[in-house]
Amino acid sequence: MASQAAFDYQQQVEEIRQAMQCDFVALALVQSEERHFQIRWEYASGNLSQRFRRIILQSGKGVAGIVFKTGKPIFAPEAEKYCTKEDLYSYPIIAAEQLESFAAIPLFKYNRVKGILLAGCRKNNCMSFEKFELLQSLIAPTFGPYYSEELTGN
Repeated sequence: MASQAAFDYQQQVEEIRQAMQCDFVALALVQSEERHFQIRWEYASGNLSQRFRRIILQSGKGVAGIVFKTGKPIFAPEAEKYCTKEDLYSYPIIAAEQLESFAAIPLFKYNRVKGILLAGCRKNNCMSFEKFELLQSLIAPTFGPYYSEELTGN
C-alpha cells in the first residue's frame, strides 16, 4: 500500500458539486498567522470566471470571513435575504458567481477553522436543507484531515 497521498482538492470540489447537483462549489483556505489569517478561495468547480481567485478576505468579511470568525455554517436558501443588493459588495463570491442560494460550512483542523466549503446555486431556493445536510455529510470522507464540527471536551 502506498503512503497517504496528498489530497487533490480540485477533484474533491468537483465531486462534491456533482453529488450536490449544484452550480458552484468552492474551497477557501485560511492563510497562516504571518499572512494575517487571510482567506482565499483556492479551488472551485462550476465557476463563471477566475474572479474568485482574486478575492482575499479578512476574518468577519464576506461569507468565508464570517464562517471563519464564528466557526458556524451559513445556510441561505435565498441569498437576497442574507445579503441585500446594497450589501452585495461585502460578499464578493456571491456577486462574482451570481449565487441565489448557498451554504457554507467551516472545515476544522486541530480545533481551528482552516477552510470554508461553499456550495451554491444560481437560482433561488435550490439550496435545500437536505442539500445542506448532504454537504456536511460529505466532509469527513472527502477532505480527510478536516472535519466539519468543532470537537468538544465531552
